[in-house]
Amino acid sequence: METRFQEALERFDAANAKDPHRIVVDGTEQPHELIYARRLTAWVLRLAPDASETLQLAARCQHLCRWEIPRSSYEMNRVGYLRWRAELKKLHAAKSAEILAEVGYSPEIVQRVQDLNLKKGLGSDPECQVLEDALCLVTLQYQLTDLIRKTDPEKMVTILQKTWKKMSQQGHEAALELPYTDEEKAVLQRALA
Repeated sequence: METRFQEALERFDAANAKDPHRIVVDGTEQPHELIYARRLTAWVLRLAPDASETLQLAARCQHLCRWEIPRSSYEMNRVGYLRWRAELKKLHAAKSAEILAEVGYSPEIVQRVQDLNLKKGLGSDPECQVLEDALCLVTLQYQLTDLIRKTDPEKMVTILQKTWKKMSQQGHEAALELPYTDEEKAVLQRALA
């Protein structure tokens, strides 16, 4: 019989597989949020090989069904961005709670997953820090080139500085081991100088 943990992961993946936004991975078009969730899970397990079940669940549902609330539906300014992010948090929390409850998780575990996703305890909760590091590392490893190309150079430096401040020493060490393009290295060096 399938465990509730495996069933939850499969349900999260099935939901994210519906993402209409596609990216090419190893020559094959894949749903963006499905790949994102798997990459985030992989980073969590790399940083914390003995990651708890709740931490692994939180990683897998962090951006659950994110495409359902497009950024373009909010003003393209800081206020609009913050409103969008607040609505996304509510969406992710509701959808993940529904799936977790349906596969048999207790309200306490559902709440813990939601707290991790909402980064409650960042700065004092080691699991929350692992998740934050993993989120930053996915961005640095897979999204940095695109971000650099579409962001003003000075703003990009500021973004990277803010990202770096959110990361732990372990996250910094992992980030410095990543293979970067010359363009990425140049921006990172400016940000970290």
